[in-house]
Amino acid sequence: MGVAGLVNATIQRTGRGGKTATATLSYAASARVGGALGTRYLTGSSDASAAVDVGGGHVLVADDESNALRLYDRSRSGAPVKTWDLGPSLGWKKEADIEAAARVGDTVYWTGSLGNNKDGKYKAERNTVFTTRITGSGADTEVVFGSAYKGLREDLVAWDVANGNRYGFAAGTAAGEVPKQIDGFNVEGLEFAPGSTTTAYLGFRAPLAPAVPGGKALIVPVVNFDRVLASGAKPVFGEAIEMDLGGLAVRDIRKNAADQYLILAGSFAADDNSDPYALYQWDGVPGHAPRKRADLPTTDPGGWEAVVGVPDLRVPGARVQLITDNGAADLYGDGKEAKDLDHPEWKKSRSAWFTLNTTRGGHR
Repeated sequence: MGVAGLVNATIQRTGRGGKTATATLSYAASARVGGALGTRYLTGSSDASAAVDVGGGHVLVADDESNALRLYDRSRSGAPVKTWDLGPSLGWKKEADIEAAARVGDTVYWTGSLGNNKDGKYKAERNTVFTTRITGSGADTEVVFGSAYKGLREDLVAWDVANGNRYGFAAGTAAGEVPKQIDGFNVEGLEFAPGSTTTAYLGFRAPLAPAVPGGKALIVPVVNFDRVLASGAKPVFGEAIEMDLGGLAVRDIRKNAADQYLILAGSFAADDNSDPYALYQWDGVPGHAPRKRADLPTTDPGGWEAVVGVPDLRVPGARVQLITDNGAADLYGDGKEAKDLDHPEWKKSRSAWFTLNTTRGGHR
C-alpha cells in the first residue's frame, strides 16, 4: 500500500553578510491505492459529491461541504481549473449539502440532500434545489447561477403523508433523526426520465423500501421538475419506483443520450469503504429490473460517490469514470479526517476508471 504521512521540511539559506532566510514546505503523501485503472486525484476538496461532464475532457464537480463548483481536467491529477462559489447566489453561508446533479442542454439541475444534518438537526440550506447555466466547454467552461427552490423536502413529506406514510418521510425528517439510517431521509441521486426534459428522478440513499435489511432502493419521480425550478411551481410527484439493488441504496444515477442508465449503489449508512458498492445498468422504465454490471473495490479510502458519464453500455469493455468522497477518510495516517485538514492542497478526492462486466438478455 505504500507509506502515508505528513512532513514539514524547513529550508534555510545564508546569504552575504551572514543574513539568513528560512521557508517551510509542508508535504503530504497518501498510501498507494489499487484495484482501479487510471487513478487521478482532484485536489482542493475532499468531499466530491456530484459530477457533470462538460465536454473537452473536463468535469464539473460539486462538494457537499461547501457551495463551490470546481472544474477539473478528467485526465490529470491536480487543482481545479476554475472554481465558482454559489453561496452568495443561493443566499446561504452554510453548505447546501449538494449531492446530485442532472444536465439538460446547457442547464444543470443540482439538489441538496434535503435531509437533517448528521446531528439530526434541520438546516434550511440542505433543503435546496437549484440550476446553473453552462456556456462553453472543456477548460473554457463558464457557470452562471440560475434559480433555486427551497421547499422540496416539505413537499415530499406532504406527498408521503397523503399516501399513508408509505415511506416514513415525516418520521425520517423529524427532529433528532439522522439522515443516513435505514429509515432516514437523504437524497443522493438526480436524473431525468427517458426522453424527458421535465420529469426528474430523485434517488434516495435513505430510506430503503421497506426500511429493513435487504429492502429495495427508492426513486421518486417529480413530473414537473423543470417548472419547479423555472417558476416555483409546486412539485407533482409520480408513482414511486422501488428496485432491487441487493439491499443497497442509490448513491448516484446518470444516463447517456441513448437513455442508458448507470446507478451507483452503496450503503445507506457508510461514508467510507466499509460496505459494498456496485454499478447497476437500468433502462429508466418503472417496473424494469436493473442488472449489476460491476462490483466496486472497497479496499482503499473513500466512498464511491459520483458517475462522471455513461458510455454506450452495449459495447463490450465499456469503461466508466467514478469519483470518491474522501471527506471522512484518514488519508495520511494522522487520525484526522480529510475534510478537516489544514491545507486545502492536501484535501483530495479520487477518480478512477472501471470496465463494466458483459451482460446478456433483459432490458437495454
